[in-house]
Amino acid sequence: MDLISSEQRNNLFETFESDAFHLELRDSYHVSGENGPFTAWLNGTPDDQAWLQPWLDLMRSATDGGRRVRRVRVVTEPISDYIRFEHEGTRENQEAGEDIRWLPRHQLPAGFAAPVGGNDWWLFDDRILAVGHFDEHGRVLGSEIITDPATVAECVRVRDEVWALAIPHNAYTPR
Repeated sequence: MDLISSEQRNNLFETFESDAFHLELRDSYHVSGENGPFTAWLNGTPDDQAWLQPWLDLMRSATDGGRRVRRVRVVTEPISDYIRFEHEGTRENQEAGEDIRWLPRHQLPAGFAAPVGGNDWWLFDDRILAVGHFDEHGRVLGSEIITDPATVAECVRVRDEVWALAIPHNAYTPR
């Protein structure tokens, strides 16, 4: 399997036409740029989100032109410290144009099976998937690009299902 870097995946935000959707299924991530801010946050230091600025700029660039960027974060309750950290920082993502919703894992439909091996994924314009791969510690290994119509169609179906069930950020109270 060929993996592209996060930077290469981010290039897709410059070329997608109308809709980018992210399904997040992990309760923690170990992204190198977040480690310091997350540790500081755990120790009670307010997070100024400066480390996130390149992402926020990318989202503003994508959404200022009228394109949509959405994500659903499926979370286990009670939520982990990492998810609490994400939740507290989501306001900045929203201000950059992202529409973020939360779905407690126990509210997934009975028999729900996440496609692409249960990995997180970005779906661009209902035709390109960037499937995230992680090591056993939650560190990003890269993204696999998939354009197989059947796989993409399954992810479109799952996106529509979880989006309808998920709770808008401003209405979700972490537990």
